[in-house]
Amino acid sequence: MRWGHTFSVVGILLVFCGLAMAVPMGVGFFYQDQSVAPLAKGMGITLLVGVMIYLVSPAKKQESLSHREGMAIVALGWAAVGVAGALPFYFSPCFGGFTDAVFESVSGFTTTGSSVLSDIEGVPKGLLFWRSLIQWLGGMGIIVLSVAILPFLGVGGMQLYKAEVPTPVPDKLKPRIRDTAVILWQVYALFTVLEIVLLLFGGMSLFDSVCHAFTTMPTGGFSTLNTSVGQYQNPYYEWVLIFFMLVAGINFSLHFQLLRGKPLAIWKDPECRFFLGLVLVLVVIITLDIHNTVYNSLSEAIRASAFQVSSIITTTGYATADYELWPALSQLLLMFSMFVGASAGSTGGGIKCLRVMLLFKYCYRELFRMIHPRAVIPVKMGGRVVPEDVLHSICAFFVLYMGLFSISALILSGMGVDLVTSLAAVTATIGNIGPGIGGVGPMDNFAAIPLAGKWLLVWCMLLGRLEIYTVIILFVPEFWRK
Repeated sequence: MRWGHTFSVVGILLVFCGLAMAVPMGVGFFYQDQSVAPLAKGMGITLLVGVMIYLVSPAKKQESLSHREGMAIVALGWAAVGVAGALPFYFSPCFGGFTDAVFESVSGFTTTGSSVLSDIEGVPKGLLFWRSLIQWLGGMGIIVLSVAILPFLGVGGMQLYKAEVPTPVPDKLKPRIRDTAVILWQVYALFTVLEIVLLLFGGMSLFDSVCHAFTTMPTGGFSTLNTSVGQYQNPYYEWVLIFFMLVAGINFSLHFQLLRGKPLAIWKDPECRFFLGLVLVLVVIITLDIHNTVYNSLSEAIRASAFQVSSIITTTGYATADYELWPALSQLLLMFSMFVGASAGSTGGGIKCLRVMLLFKYCYRELFRMIHPRAVIPVKMGGRVVPEDVLHSICAFFVLYMGLFSISALILSGMGVDLVTSLAAVTATIGNIGPGIGGVGPMDNFAAIPLAGKWLLVWCMLLGRLEIYTVIILFVPEFWRK
């Protein structure tokens, strides 16, 4: 492990994070609020530390990154920007302390959307914009962005891309990984701009339009309002957000093919069909469950169901209704959606639809083998045989995901948090969803979680965003051996 090479890249990421603070600082200047000083302090410290780390750990530009170094850079880089991004929050009186600031920052960068804020509307606009911006940057990934814009990372970029991009099998759209990263960011930015325009067309203010677009496309869910999007009580806004949440939950390589004139690419993809079909089924069932029990109007029931399902399954985390007041069936289906998550290659979290599909296919094959033990039955996806090593990796991921979920929930409940809240809080953070049920429901926040519990949930957010392996591998002794 070449630590000089590793830390030099982490230093560059910190410099980039510090420079990004200039944008919300400009917003603070425009609105003449109290965010300028905290952002200036955070920017100065982040730039200073980033430059120092880079200077004391020089690396030769032509050296390629090993697979282990790529994973170390991604894990350490995300942890570093999470702490750096917390500095403006820490220097602001709106947050309770360093732990709350780090929780909010990591929740932003990992696009989780869980918050410790009770009075969001009382936070200066510059800091609200920073909350939204870090989600937008974290959605497609700090590392992927760096691979796209920093030639220094062109060599060995695939190691970084594979270690960060949330998909079992990362797609290279172009032979050069840097070109792939650029394309992904172009598609991402295009949909963001389109959403801003549509929200503006509906009458939303420019500030709120930008902030909500910045937190919809990364499926982050931070809002500028205390009661999230539901505070608007505007069906037009809700349907626009539903559309873009679903767009963000689909593999971005399919969007690229769609923009290149291949409209059938989305329909031909089996995972996309599964994802959209599952959304439709859940919306229908929940609509039938809440119609005449919660909503008298069928149109209101459809809209509420579609919004909550889209928000939860894509792990965005917006809310327009308190689904804790819904019947038990609807709540259980939404909890199920939290585990499933969105498509591989999207900005969503959770286990991912592709893994769920392959797990079902794998289980069916094992059942078939019990009847026909000598049969050779390859698992296929989209007409192509899935390699056995990919199946083994997915099975291991599922075991690790559920195991870490269970252990984390047990630890949190041991801190005095009630059972429902413990299970929901870990589900919401390890799946990068945001709200859960119980004490962390859609109308609550995470402020009441004990101090140690917040650090545990920060760990869960990083686990979920970096797909378990990239973080947990650092604790395997063989990783550090030559």
